[in-house]
Amino acid sequence: MADPTHSDPKLISREKRKTVGDITVDNPRMTCRNVNVYYGEKQAIRNVSLDIARNEVIAMIGPSGCGKSTFIRCLNRMNDTIESCRVEGEIIIDDVNIYGRDIDVVPLRAQVGMVFQKPNPFPKSIYENVAYGPKIHGLSQSRAELDEIVETSLKKAGLWEEVKDQLEHPGTGLSGGQQQRLCIARTIAVSPEVILMDEPCSALDPIATARIEDLIDELREQYSIVIVTHSMQQASRVSQRTAYFHLGDLIEVGKTTDIFTRPKHQLTEDYITGRFG
Repeated sequence: MADPTHSDPKLISREKRKTVGDITVDNPRMTCRNVNVYYGEKQAIRNVSLDIARNEVIAMIGPSGCGKSTFIRCLNRMNDTIESCRVEGEIIIDDVNIYGRDIDVVPLRAQVGMVFQKPNPFPKSIYENVAYGPKIHGLSQSRAELDEIVETSLKKAGLWEEVKDQLEHPGTGLSGGQQQRLCIARTIAVSPEVILMDEPCSALDPIATARIEDLIDELREQYSIVIVTHSMQQASRVSQRTAYFHLGDLIEVGKTTDIFTRPKHQLTEDYITGRFG
Protein backbone atom coordinates (compact mmCIF):
# COMPACT_ATOMS: atom_id res chain seq x y z
CA MET A 1 0.00 0.00 0.00
CA ALA A 2 1.36 3.46 -0.92
CA ASP A 3 2.57 5.73 1.87
CA PRO A 4 -0.26 8.28 2.32
CA THR A 5 2.21 10.92 3.49
CA HIS A 6 4.32 10.78 0.33
CA SER A 7 1.94 12.95 -1.67
CA ASP A 8 1.54 15.49 1.12
CA PRO A 9 4.88 16.79 2.41
CA LYS A 10 3.14 18.54 5.32
CA LEU A 11 2.34 15.12 6.80
CA ILE A 12 5.89 13.78 6.68
CA SER A 13 6.99 13.13 10.23
CA ARG A 14 9.65 15.23 11.94
CA GLU A 15 11.75 12.08 12.25
CA LYS A 16 11.96 11.90 8.48
CA ARG A 17 12.96 15.54 8.14
CA LYS A 18 16.40 15.30 9.74
CA THR A 19 19.13 17.23 7.96
CA VAL A 20 21.33 15.31 5.57
CA GLY A 21 24.57 16.50 3.99
CA ASP A 22 27.63 18.15 5.47
CA ILE A 23 26.60 21.23 7.43
CA THR A 24 30.24 22.05 8.29
CA VAL A 25 33.05 23.55 6.22
CA ASP A 26 36.70 24.19 6.95
CA ASN A 27 37.46 27.65 8.37
CA PRO A 28 33.90 29.00 8.04
CA ARG A 29 33.05 32.70 7.87
CA MET A 30 29.88 32.17 9.95
CA THR A 31 28.78 29.26 12.12
CA CYS A 32 25.10 28.70 12.97
CA ARG A 33 24.16 26.12 15.59
CA ASN A 34 20.74 25.02 16.81
CA VAL A 35 18.96 28.13 15.54
CA ASN A 36 15.27 28.32 16.41
CA VAL A 37 13.00 31.21 15.46
CA TYR A 38 9.55 31.95 16.87
CA TYR A 39 6.92 34.49 15.88
CA GLY A 40 4.92 34.62 19.07
CA GLU A 41 3.95 31.00 19.74
CA LYS A 42 4.55 29.87 16.18
CA GLN A 43 7.92 28.27 15.45
CA ALA A 44 9.24 29.27 12.02
CA ILE A 45 12.76 27.74 12.12
CA ARG A 46 13.59 24.49 13.89
CA ASN A 47 17.05 23.65 15.18
CA VAL A 48 19.01 24.73 12.08
CA SER A 49 22.78 24.27 12.07
CA LEU A 50 24.85 25.40 9.11
CA ASP A 51 28.25 26.89 8.27
CA ILE A 52 28.75 29.74 5.79
CA ALA A 53 32.05 29.28 3.97
CA ARG A 54 34.47 31.98 2.93
CA ASN A 55 34.37 33.11 -0.70
CA GLU A 56 31.34 31.04 -1.56
CA VAL A 57 27.80 31.60 -2.69
CA ILE A 58 25.36 29.42 -0.77
CA ALA A 59 21.78 29.38 -2.06
CA MET A 60 18.74 28.86 0.14
CA ILE A 61 15.86 27.22 -1.74
CA GLY A 62 12.47 25.79 -0.83
CA PRO A 63 8.74 26.42 -1.22
CA SER A 64 7.14 29.68 -0.09
CA GLY A 65 6.88 29.93 3.68
CA CYS A 66 9.59 27.34 4.34
CA GLY A 67 11.73 29.66 6.46
CA LYS A 68 14.60 30.51 4.13
CA SER A 69 14.12 34.30 4.32
CA THR A 70 13.50 34.12 8.06
CA PHE A 71 16.76 32.24 8.47
CA ILE A 72 18.98 34.67 6.57
CA ARG A 73 17.40 37.58 8.46
CA CYS A 74 18.83 35.93 11.59
CA LEU A 75 22.35 36.32 10.20
CA ASN A 76 22.42 40.09 10.76
CA ARG A 77 19.62 40.32 13.32
CA MET A 78 17.12 41.91 10.94
CA ASN A 79 14.48 39.87 12.75
CA ASP A 80 15.04 42.18 15.73
CA THR A 81 12.84 44.68 13.90
CA ILE A 82 9.84 42.32 14.31
CA GLU A 83 8.43 42.71 17.81
CA SER A 84 6.98 39.20 18.09
CA CYS A 85 10.15 37.47 16.84
CA ARG A 86 12.43 35.51 19.15
CA VAL A 87 15.67 33.82 18.08
CA GLU A 88 17.45 31.07 20.01
CA GLY A 89 20.77 29.35 19.33
CA GLU A 90 24.22 30.55 18.31
CA ILE A 91 25.34 32.44 15.23
CA ILE A 92 29.06 33.13 15.39
CA ILE A 93 31.25 35.40 13.27
CA ASP A 94 34.86 36.18 14.15
CA ASP A 95 34.48 34.04 17.31
CA VAL A 96 31.63 36.22 18.59
CA ASN A 97 28.01 35.14 19.07
CA ILE A 98 26.02 37.90 17.36
CA TYR A 99 23.13 37.26 19.76
CA GLY A 100 25.26 38.11 22.77
CA ARG A 101 23.76 40.73 25.07
CA ASP A 102 26.46 43.33 24.42
CA ILE A 103 26.34 43.18 20.62
CA ASP A 104 25.69 46.47 18.79
CA VAL A 105 23.61 45.66 15.71
CA VAL A 106 24.73 48.76 13.78
CA PRO A 107 28.32 47.58 13.12
CA LEU A 108 27.00 44.02 12.78
CA ARG A 109 24.76 45.04 9.88
CA ALA A 110 27.75 46.68 8.21
CA GLN A 111 29.75 43.48 8.67
CA VAL A 112 26.85 41.35 7.42
CA GLY A 113 25.12 43.49 4.80
CA MET A 114 21.78 42.85 3.13
CA VAL A 115 20.31 43.38 -0.33
CA PHE A 116 16.54 43.11 -0.42
CA GLN A 117 14.04 41.71 -2.89
CA LYS A 118 12.91 45.12 -4.12
CA PRO A 119 15.60 47.71 -4.87
CA ASN A 120 15.42 50.36 -2.15
CA PRO A 121 17.80 53.24 -2.90
CA PHE A 122 17.62 56.18 -0.53
CA PRO A 123 15.89 59.32 -1.85
CA LYS A 124 19.33 60.86 -2.29
CA SER A 125 21.87 61.24 -5.06
CA ILE A 126 23.73 58.24 -6.42
CA TYR A 127 26.85 59.51 -4.65
CA GLU A 128 25.09 59.97 -1.32
CA ASN A 129 23.51 56.52 -1.51
CA VAL A 130 26.96 54.93 -1.54
CA ALA A 131 28.63 57.47 0.76
CA TYR A 132 25.99 57.27 3.49
CA GLY A 133 27.31 54.14 5.21
CA PRO A 134 31.00 55.11 5.21
CA LYS A 135 30.02 58.50 6.65
CA ILE A 136 28.01 57.15 9.59
CA HIS A 137 30.59 54.42 10.32
CA GLY A 138 33.52 56.85 10.14
CA LEU A 139 35.28 54.93 7.38
CA SER A 140 36.65 58.01 5.62
CA GLN A 141 38.69 60.91 6.96
CA SER A 142 38.37 63.23 3.99
CA ARG A 143 36.28 63.94 0.92
CA ALA A 144 39.02 62.40 -1.22
CA GLU A 145 38.83 59.13 0.74
CA LEU A 146 35.04 59.16 0.47
CA ASP A 147 35.25 59.77 -3.28
CA GLU A 148 37.54 56.75 -3.58
CA ILE A 149 35.20 54.53 -1.58
CA VAL A 150 32.24 55.58 -3.73
CA GLU A 151 34.10 54.99 -6.98
CA THR A 152 35.52 51.63 -5.86
CA SER A 153 32.14 50.42 -4.62
CA LEU A 154 30.36 51.42 -7.82
CA LYS A 155 33.07 49.69 -9.86
CA LYS A 156 32.72 46.50 -7.83
CA ALA A 157 28.96 46.67 -8.38
CA GLY A 158 29.48 47.04 -12.12
CA LEU A 159 27.77 50.43 -12.19
CA TRP A 160 30.57 53.00 -12.37
CA GLU A 161 30.78 53.36 -16.15
CA GLU A 162 27.03 53.91 -16.37
CA VAL A 163 26.75 56.57 -13.67
CA LYS A 164 30.16 58.24 -13.28
CA ASP A 165 28.93 61.41 -15.02
CA GLN A 166 25.65 61.62 -13.08
CA LEU A 167 26.65 61.00 -9.48
CA GLU A 168 24.54 63.92 -8.29
CA HIS A 169 21.41 62.57 -9.97
CA PRO A 170 18.85 60.79 -7.73
CA GLY A 171 19.39 57.08 -7.27
CA THR A 172 15.66 56.56 -7.64
CA GLY A 173 15.92 57.70 -11.26
CA LEU A 174 17.90 54.65 -12.29
CA SER A 175 16.38 51.55 -13.88
CA GLY A 176 15.38 48.65 -11.65
CA GLY A 177 18.51 46.67 -12.40
CA GLN A 178 20.73 49.72 -11.89
CA GLN A 179 18.97 50.49 -8.60
CA GLN A 180 19.70 46.97 -7.37
CA ARG A 181 23.37 47.31 -8.32
CA LEU A 182 23.39 50.67 -6.52
CA CYS A 183 22.05 48.91 -3.42
CA ILE A 184 24.82 46.33 -3.78
CA ALA A 185 27.38 49.17 -4.06
CA ARG A 186 25.89 50.72 -0.92
CA THR A 187 26.32 47.40 0.89
CA ILE A 188 29.91 46.95 -0.32
CA ALA A 189 30.89 50.49 0.69
CA VAL A 190 31.02 49.63 4.40
CA SER A 191 33.42 46.69 3.83
CA PRO A 192 31.21 43.76 4.83
CA GLU A 193 32.43 40.20 5.30
CA VAL A 194 29.12 38.61 4.33
CA ILE A 195 26.44 39.79 1.89
CA LEU A 196 22.88 38.51 2.30
CA MET A 197 20.63 38.65 -0.76
CA ASP A 198 16.91 37.99 -0.32
CA GLU A 199 15.55 37.18 -3.80
CA PRO A 200 17.55 40.08 -5.32
CA CYS A 201 16.39 39.44 -8.89
CA SER A 202 12.70 38.67 -8.43
CA ALA A 203 11.66 42.21 -9.42
CA LEU A 204 14.07 42.42 -12.38
CA ASP A 205 13.85 41.55 -16.07
CA PRO A 206 15.99 38.73 -17.54
CA ILE A 207 18.76 41.06 -18.78
CA ALA A 208 19.10 42.82 -15.43
CA THR A 209 18.96 39.43 -13.69
CA ALA A 210 21.86 38.17 -15.80
CA ARG A 211 23.91 41.26 -14.85
CA ILE A 212 23.26 40.67 -11.15
CA GLU A 213 24.15 36.98 -11.46
CA ASP A 214 27.45 37.84 -13.18
CA LEU A 215 28.11 40.36 -10.43
CA ILE A 216 27.44 37.78 -7.71
CA ASP A 217 30.05 35.50 -9.29
CA GLU A 218 32.61 38.32 -9.27
CA LEU A 219 31.85 39.37 -5.69
CA ARG A 220 32.41 35.84 -4.41
CA GLU A 221 36.16 36.42 -4.77
CA GLN A 222 36.00 38.88 -1.87
CA TYR A 223 32.86 38.08 0.12
CA SER A 224 30.73 35.25 1.43
CA ILE A 225 27.29 35.50 -0.17
CA VAL A 226 24.04 33.96 1.04
CA ILE A 227 21.23 34.17 -1.50
CA VAL A 228 17.58 33.24 -1.06
CA THR A 229 16.02 32.49 -4.42
CA HIS A 230 12.70 31.10 -5.62
CA SER A 231 14.44 30.09 -8.86
CA MET A 232 16.16 26.73 -8.83
CA GLN A 233 17.77 27.64 -12.14
CA GLN A 234 19.31 30.71 -10.54
CA ALA A 235 20.54 28.68 -7.56
CA SER A 236 22.20 26.21 -9.91
CA ARG A 237 23.88 29.04 -11.86
CA VAL A 238 25.27 31.19 -9.06
CA SER A 239 25.96 28.98 -6.02
CA GLN A 240 28.60 26.50 -4.99
CA ARG A 241 26.47 25.02 -2.20
CA THR A 242 22.71 24.83 -1.81
CA ALA A 243 20.55 24.41 1.30
CA TYR A 244 16.98 23.12 0.97
CA PHE A 245 14.43 24.26 3.57
CA HIS A 246 11.03 22.69 4.20
CA LEU A 247 8.45 23.85 6.78
CA GLY A 248 11.11 25.45 8.98
CA ASP A 249 13.58 22.57 8.78
CA LEU A 250 16.90 22.49 6.99
CA ILE A 251 16.46 19.25 5.07
CA GLU A 252 19.61 19.00 3.01
CA VAL A 253 22.78 20.96 2.30
CA GLY A 254 25.58 20.10 -0.07
CA LYS A 255 27.37 20.95 -3.28
CA THR A 256 24.91 22.54 -5.68
CA THR A 257 25.64 19.99 -8.41
CA ASP A 258 24.88 17.16 -5.98
CA ILE A 259 21.67 18.75 -4.68
CA PHE A 260 20.29 19.13 -8.20
CA THR A 261 21.49 15.81 -9.63
CA ARG A 262 21.87 13.43 -6.68
CA PRO A 263 19.79 14.68 -3.73
CA LYS A 264 20.06 12.50 -0.63
CA HIS A 265 16.65 13.27 0.85
CA GLN A 266 13.28 12.35 -0.62
CA LEU A 267 11.84 15.78 0.23
CA THR A 268 14.64 17.49 -1.72
CA GLU A 269 14.12 15.21 -4.70
CA ASP A 270 10.36 15.81 -4.66
CA TYR A 271 10.92 19.59 -4.70
CA ILE A 272 13.64 19.54 -7.33
CA THR A 273 11.56 17.36 -9.64
CA GLY A 274 8.44 19.48 -9.19
CA ARG A 275 6.30 17.00 -7.25
CA PHE A 276 5.47 19.82 -4.86
CA GLY A 277 6.51 23.39 -4.28
